[in-house]
Amino acid sequence: MTIHNDQEFKQALSELSIVDQRVLSARFIASVEHLNTDPLIASAVKVASDKMHTKSEFDAAYKSIKSLAVNTYTACGGDADWPAQAAHFVATAAKACLTPSEHLANKTNLAWKCAMQTRMAKNCEMIESDADNIENEAQKQYTISNIFLSL
Repeated sequence: MTIHNDQEFKQALSELSIVDQRVLSARFIASVEHLNTDPLIASAVKVASDKMHTKSEFDAAYKSIKSLAVNTYTACGGDADWPAQAAHFVATAAKACLTPSEHLANKTNLAWKCAMQTRMAKNCEMIESDADNIENEAQKQYTISNIFLSL
């Protein structure tokens, strides 16, 4: 199956195990990692990408990234600091990715939540930028997912 739209995207993500959702989510975060340069983001991506992480590594990464997501919260609207808002959405995506299994409701699609947060970060970058060549994050996520699913 090749993903072409959000309906196919969400369905494909929901069929993945939680571990695979985390690994794929880490790739979504890596795509926008430049929008939050805090080293905790890189650490979160590393932990989520490593299927062999220890519980203590995972718990520490989640606790740190949850704190970062709270600390980067900023106001939206006409006076928004769009780069700061983008940084917050990247941190929130990492938080979604690292949410412990025991905190997930039945049928939670954490990869979808992560993907939406990274898209929000990219939207903030587009608002702040005058560039007209910013890559569409949804299309990029379809490509990342198609490659992941073909492995």
